[in-house]
Amino acid sequence: MLMNMKELLKVADEKGFAVPAFNIGSDQLLKAVMQQVKEMKSPVILEMSPDEFNFVENSLVQSMIYEASKTDVPVVIHLDHGDKYETVVRAIQAGFTSVMIDASKLPYEENIAITQKVCEVAHLANVSVESELGTIGTTGNSIEGGTTGVIYTDPDQAKDFVEKTGIDTLAVAIGTAHGIYPSDMKPELRLDILQTLKDTLDIPLVLHGGSSNKDEEIAKAVKIGISKINISSDIKVAFYEKCREVLNAHPEYREPLEIYPEPIKACREVIAHKVNLFDSADKVKYYYE
Repeated sequence: MLMNMKELLKVADEKGFAVPAFNIGSDQLLKAVMQQVKEMKSPVILEMSPDEFNFVENSLVQSMIYEASKTDVPVVIHLDHGDKYETVVRAIQAGFTSVMIDASKLPYEENIAITQKVCEVAHLANVSVESELGTIGTTGNSIEGGTTGVIYTDPDQAKDFVEKTGIDTLAVAIGTAHGIYPSDMKPELRLDILQTLKDTLDIPLVLHGGSSNKDEEIAKAVKIGISKINISSDIKVAFYEKCREVLNAHPEYREPLEIYPEPIKACREVIAHKVNLFDSADKVKYYYE
C-alpha cells in the first residue's frame, strides 16, 4: 500500500512507535527490506539520497512502487536530503510520495523560502515534505555528508519554521551523525532537547543518522516521540561485509543468485533488529482500523 509520509507518520505518532526509513541503493537491498518488513508486519519508508537516485535512476523507483502495490504493508517512497528544488521536482515526477528539502546549511530565511517553494509544488501532488533545522554531524564515512560540528535544533525557531513553511515532518538535530561512528567518536543524544521539541511542535519528528547509535538511546528517543528513524550505513555494512565473505570463500562465483542470498539474509537480520528497536513490528494493523 503506497502512502505519503504525512499519512504514514500520523499513525506512528498517535500509537507511539517509529517507522524505519531504509536507504535503498540496489535491487538486493530493496528485496531484503521488503521481505523482512512483510514478515514482521511493519510499515516502512524506502528512501534514496540524491546520489543514490542519480545512480539507480527511475527504474528502481518503479520497482519500489511495484513492491508497494502488491502488499498490505504501508510503504512510503522518500527522497532523503534533497539538495535543491530541481531534484525534488524530478523525484515527484518519478513517483516519490514524500520528499525532503535540506537547506539547513543556508541562512535561516533562505531555508524558509526554499522550503515554502517545495511545499507549494509537493502538496499539489499529494506528496509530503520533510525539512531539517539544525545540522546532522558526519563520521566522515558516509555519502549523506553532514557537518563537522552539530548545531542543535532550537525549539522556538523550530516552531516558527514549521508555522511559516507548512512542512509535514521535521528532521531534528540532537547529536547524531551520518555513517558509522569510529572508535574515538561517542555520540551522546540530547534527549532533553528532543523532549522540548516534542512538547513544542505538533508534527511528527524525524531522527537522521540512526546507524551505530546506542540502542538504549534510540529506544528512549522513540518513547519521547520520534516517529521516523533513518538507517543507511548499518544495513549496507551487513550486506557488503557478507558479500566480501562469500566472494572470498567462493572466488568462482559469478551468478547473482549464488552471491546474494547470504548477504540478503545478513541484511535482514539488521533490519529485524531495527524494526524491533523502533517498536514498529506488527503495527500494520493500525492502518486498517
